[in-house]
Amino acid sequence: MSTLDLIMRQPFVYRLWMAPFAEKKFAPILRHNDTRQVRRVLDVGCGPGTNVPHFAGSNYLGVDLNPEYIRDAERRYGSSDGRMRFLARDAATFAVPNERFDFVLVNSFLHHIDDRTAKSILANLSQLIADDGYIHILELILPEHASITRFVARADRGNFPRPSETWRQMFEQFFDTTVFEPYDLGVGHVSLWNMLYFKGKPRGVISGS
Repeated sequence: MSTLDLIMRQPFVYRLWMAPFAEKKFAPILRHNDTRQVRRVLDVGCGPGTNVPHFAGSNYLGVDLNPEYIRDAERRYGSSDGRMRFLARDAATFAVPNERFDFVLVNSFLHHIDDRTAKSILANLSQLIADDGYIHILELILPEHASITRFVARADRGNFPRPSETWRQMFEQFFDTTVFEPYDLGVGHVSLWNMLYFKGKPRGVISGS
């Protein structure tokens, strides 16, 4: 594990780094969805609870491999009534008997994961979505041509940023596309990251909206 990875595993450092960009990154989800209507959230790779404030009225379960993130999220957001829960689990094998979620969120997680593991995670998550639910994925795009955004993507501590079409092909192995929306993320008018928002239903499920 690199020195940068060790530093970023600290919840305070992670929150400090994400603070300027978290809301802009989440914006496409808010444009396409009314999160006030969400009943049950599964937040995969939840970190120290970055996305929790968007789901204050929902039953929320955050999952992350890093127990330090989970402890920090539990300390800051955990509720005694069980409405806000956090677990240190592997998303590829994670299971919750008799629980299904209408909003499964994967926020900037899969570009840290190799193809085989990423597909195992997506296959597992497809089984955890309620009949009227969707998966929502925010991910880092690797641009095809030389640019600031390609340089930043290559410099990211996630080793597996992928071109837009590669992401599409991966997601559509498991989900029917409802939204596939590339967007830029940066400071002012300077784009630092090319991102995408994907919303979909497990294959074979008829969409009601």
